[in-house]
Amino acid sequence: MSQPPNQPPQGGFGAPQDPQQGVPTPPAQPPQMPPAPPAQPGYGYPQAPQPGYGYPQGAPPAGDNPYAQQQPGPYGRPGPYGGQQQPGPYGGGQAPGPYGQQGPYGYPPQQFPGVPAPAGGGRNPFKGKPALIIIAAAVAGLLVIGGGAYALAGGGDEDDKPKAGKSQDAKPSSSPSVDEGDGSGDGEQTNEGLNAGRKPGEDKVLWLKTNDIDVPGSGADALGMWFAGDVVAKVSYKSVTAYGVADGRKNWSVPFTGDICGAPRQTTTDGKVVVGFKDGTSKDADCNQLKMIDLKTGKEGWTKEVPKEGAFDIMTQLELAISGDTVTASRMGPSSAFRVSDGTKLFGKTSGPCTPASFAGGARLIAVETCTKSETEQVEEFDPVTGKAKWTFKVPKGWTVRKVYSVTPLVLYMTNKDKNQWNVTTFKTDGRVRSQLETKDSFQPDCGFSVLDRDLQGCIGAVADANTLYLPTEPKSGGSGGRSNEIVAFDLNTGKAKWRSAAGEGRTMMPLKAEGGSLVAYLEPTYDKGGSVASIAAGGGNPKVLLQHPEAASDIEDSFFSKQVDYVDGRFFISTTRLSGKDDAEEKLMMAFGK
Repeated sequence: MSQPPNQPPQGGFGAPQDPQQGVPTPPAQPPQMPPAPPAQPGYGYPQAPQPGYGYPQGAPPAGDNPYAQQQPGPYGRPGPYGGQQQPGPYGGGQAPGPYGQQGPYGYPPQQFPGVPAPAGGGRNPFKGKPALIIIAAAVAGLLVIGGGAYALAGGGDEDDKPKAGKSQDAKPSSSPSVDEGDGSGDGEQTNEGLNAGRKPGEDKVLWLKTNDIDVPGSGADALGMWFAGDVVAKVSYKSVTAYGVADGRKNWSVPFTGDICGAPRQTTTDGKVVVGFKDGTSKDADCNQLKMIDLKTGKEGWTKEVPKEGAFDIMTQLELAISGDTVTASRMGPSSAFRVSDGTKLFGKTSGPCTPASFAGGARLIAVETCTKSETEQVEEFDPVTGKAKWTFKVPKGWTVRKVYSVTPLVLYMTNKDKNQWNVTTFKTDGRVRSQLETKDSFQPDCGFSVLDRDLQGCIGAVADANTLYLPTEPKSGGSGGRSNEIVAFDLNTGKAKWRSAAGEGRTMMPLKAEGGSLVAYLEPTYDKGGSVASIAAGGGNPKVLLQHPEAASDIEDSFFSKQVDYVDGRFFISTTRLSGKDDAEEKLMMAFGK
């Protein structure tokens, strides 16, 4: 059957296409499975009927079709929100989820990620920390499109979106001048006790910072962790402070007039960052102010108000992303983009059926757009200067892009809440689908929690290089009472697992970054051992320890709430992203390990 003009070949689901053209109808469904979603404009039709959702496909068609292969049978089952399933070995009063679990992380089916995990037996490295996004692959359904399988699951929605009224406070101009610091290291803990009695092979705690700022009882954000030159900078409530990477001495601090309410994961190549803050101190203050800071010097640049892009532009929190010299500011609806170097507005809300709702930054600027009339989404790569789309990928109706695991190469995690299904899809540089994961495992990168709908780049523990995606499996309890997991490496060309590596019984680990042809992973602390940084060879194998943290510091290392982690120039850094504001506790802010 011939394809309509400007449409991809039948097997190339999701390839760039002219949004004005039609797209194929969804495949026919077997009577046992839920009906397919109706065809949507821009989804490409007609095409020949295909086998139904979640069923093994027939002989693969000829040609370069990434989905032209028979799919394993375990897919097509309900996802992590639970459904009418058979009780599993863990039982309980609620409807059990896949493999006997009650939805994500063993929660009841209606309890979504972002809710603190219940206490369990033994020392649980995730105890007391926010729930993470679990990718329960074994319960995924397959959405069959264009002769291929589209498997989806995971992540919850935040249905009750907070709203904020307009502040009556005057708009701030420039915040107070930079506090250069005196080198006294305010909030610094002595390292002697943390390094006491180090065992052979253990490395050192370089420094530990505790919060020395008065925080409201309701808590405050401690966003970001950026490296520039010989400093690492961190948000703490109403300030950004930089510490020496080697000794933790305060280098500079920039105070703000309102709560800091948005921070990107990235900086520019010359060490500049833009943070969002509120336009006053009242409870109704809007998160609509941006300030640029040079991280190498601590000098403030421009300050600018984010203009409203319509009546429903609610500015409770900003999701910021930097790509090149562009910073995007997304909120619960519209998005705007500014030049980092001088604050000039580059582009904002666009006209037409689809508008940008969220961005992922880095080497590329990826936009997730909401198409209101058709109730669908689309993904585009933007030119960061002009805002022009380089290609468009149309997301089938019912599916939502939840996370961007990588922008280079592009890897998306998507869900269908109604069908309890999930998907991890990888893309070529021109926006055509490259592969989709085939697996029976459940995965658990650390995706924290955000007030925003998505926080597209809010996950740690999902890493990709040019040809491989690395994901940590959900930890399982072992015979010794500890919890263990593995890292699985997937071939981005096929979506199939290449190898898996385990840290050993009672150890959990997550990918940190791929560099030098190998994977760098973080092994989390246990009751009798500090955490460590290890490398795993490109072809797999056992982790090789690069940095072994001392056992004496394991309790502190294990207690960081909603953590951010990184390994830079042979040093490991861990910091919190949220301060509780409890007066009776000396809260940890950031900690560094090294040789």
